[in-house]
Amino acid sequence: MTMARSIKEHLTKVGVNYDLLHHPHSSTSLQSARLAEISPRQVAKAVLTRSGENYLLCVIPSTHRLVISWLNSHMHGDYKLVSEDELAELFSDCELGAVPALGQVYGFPVIWDDCLKEMKDIYIESGDHENLIHVNQGGFMELLGLQEHMTISCPEDEYGNHLSH
Repeated sequence: MTMARSIKEHLTKVGVNYDLLHHPHSSTSLQSARLAEISPRQVAKAVLTRSGENYLLCVIPSTHRLVISWLNSHMHGDYKLVSEDELAELFSDCELGAVPALGQVYGFPVIWDDCLKEMKDIYIESGDHENLIHVNQGGFMELLGLQEHMTISCPEDEYGNHLSH
């Protein structure tokens, strides 16, 4: 498989500059970064959550964990992670586990972590497990700049320290 059809159409419509970085088949965004020989912090992973009937796609660095309590506090909701079965249904043109960070393409509101503003280059899943979409900071802001953003994640190794928040 290659880039998800709906993602490719959106990138063309928006006219953002991007390129595809091909890598050997991977199972996680961290593994994609290693195989593509880029910093894992530069790979923005998508985590789909739901509060009641309201979905929210959270975009965070692959080195981070979403802190649900921070998200719920900010969004005044009771968000929980969406199951893999539900993901397969909602992102039908993507391989399971390769959800692109462009939730707006699929009709979902998006919130992204503020630490992504620091990245000169950002890579996002393309909808398959063998390609990453590379955009520079300007391209990322063109794609997600108008979406809500705040600190919603912390580095994986600090996650346990934030569970009580």
